[in-house]
Amino acid sequence: MKTAVKIALFILPLMCFKVAAQPSKAQNPVIFADVPDMSIVRVGDIYYMSSTTMHMSPGLPIMRSNDLVNWTLVNYAYDTLANIDELNLTNGKSTYGKGSWASSIRYHKGTYYVSTFAQTTGKTYVFSTKDPEKGPWKMASWKPAFHDHSLFFDDDGRVYMLYGTGKLRLVELNADASGVKPGAAEQVIIENASAPAGSNVMLPAEGSQLFKINGKYYLFNITWPRGGMRTVVIHRADKITGPYEGRLGLQDLGVAQGGLVDMPDGNWYAYLFRDYGAVGRIPYLVPVKWVDGWPVIGNGGRVPETLDLPASKGLIPGIVASDEFTRKMHDPALPLVWQWNHNPDHSLWSVTSRKGFLRLITGRVDTSFHLVRNLLTQRTIGPECTGSTSVDVTNMKEGDFAGLTVFQKKYGQVGVLYQDGRKFIVMVSAASGTPVELQRIPLSTNKAYFKIECDFTNKKDVATFHYSLDGTSWVPVGAALKMEYTLPHFIGYRFGLFNYATKNTGGYADFDFFRIEDRIAQHRK
Repeated sequence: MKTAVKIALFILPLMCFKVAAQPSKAQNPVIFADVPDMSIVRVGDIYYMSSTTMHMSPGLPIMRSNDLVNWTLVNYAYDTLANIDELNLTNGKSTYGKGSWASSIRYHKGTYYVSTFAQTTGKTYVFSTKDPEKGPWKMASWKPAFHDHSLFFDDDGRVYMLYGTGKLRLVELNADASGVKPGAAEQVIIENASAPAGSNVMLPAEGSQLFKINGKYYLFNITWPRGGMRTVVIHRADKITGPYEGRLGLQDLGVAQGGLVDMPDGNWYAYLFRDYGAVGRIPYLVPVKWVDGWPVIGNGGRVPETLDLPASKGLIPGIVASDEFTRKMHDPALPLVWQWNHNPDHSLWSVTSRKGFLRLITGRVDTSFHLVRNLLTQRTIGPECTGSTSVDVTNMKEGDFAGLTVFQKKYGQVGVLYQDGRKFIVMVSAASGTPVELQRIPLSTNKAYFKIECDFTNKKDVATFHYSLDGTSWVPVGAALKMEYTLPHFIGYRFGLFNYATKNTGGYADFDFFRIEDRIAQHRK
């Protein structure tokens, strides 16, 4: 026994050392945040990804990675898609669930192209630049809006868009992708792209992404069999116009919609996303092997939990980031992690009026939080995260409400309300679809701290709200919000800083900071 114990005592440290010395690997999802409808292009050893942010401004985000796992926001293709009521939140109109949708990013002869379409304007857009990180981006647009299209540059110099739902169409563009080629007629190239998934389909094939690999054309689509899950369908052809043969590509966990990307070392991956409740639609990478000229996705048809890629360093600060609102000369007014809910009124916010603060000024009276302009947002992240802020409410006016929110159709707010000459800490929940004040606490100072904790673990989707008078001792307020991903907004929950008027305009609130933390990382410390 003593000998056995000695051997065990010798072996156990070696086993522990071996485990500790193993290189960490990437895990799925590779981005636990709302980054849907991804399109990826590799140029040399750099990857660029575009995605959907719908009604947010600026829009059409561009992200960069050196390893397909660790991504950083580097630009947006546009600042303002259009100046119309729906995008400006004016005259009672909005464009929730619309804005710009599924994009397509491509590289051709030294130029980067990223295209999208917008139901709001009824147009198709193509943005182009020599430098996707610095721009400038040149915009071309035309009607109609080609739904879920794939921009494609063929080897013979011809340029196409493939688009549609169920019945997929092809149209030729000008050589610079600035519009439909004069005289070009659309062609139906696949009559029913959903067919490989069977006849009982709830969502017809859409989300087209077209690639040319070793002389063959490969088309990725998503479809959704009734009673089943989101499913990848793949078609291939020898000519771009077909005929195409199709098969099921992947049917696991509902991970679907995306395309193919290769690495410099010759390995291939499918980039896809998964609906994951309130946090949104989150990206996955799935290894691909080529068998008989077909891309075979997954390990035995399954999405792996780990990948033979470098481990993630976290989404902070590449995708989301804290902000002390301190700016040096030549710093951008807002880092790229921030987006406004719809187009902002730039005359009613500032990071220079008071050094080290974000100032939000009221410019009109609002009765609906969904129509409030200048709601400044960042993504929430999973599996757990915390957003916090401090706000100086000295210069609020009667009827003003300022604070922190987790925002979707069924939102939650915690902030300071100025009513009847007094200030109150208030928590509001719209879990029922209608905003309800759940708690009100008198505030005797002009400064308050607010914190919202989000738990997306296993789709728990619960947010809890807290306040503090010193930034150290936190008190729960109101009630937990059961967050719900709703199709009218079609976007994951976001943290947001807000200040709006319900009676008088011209008041303002000064936010000292916004801090976001990965609570899982905090637990590990």
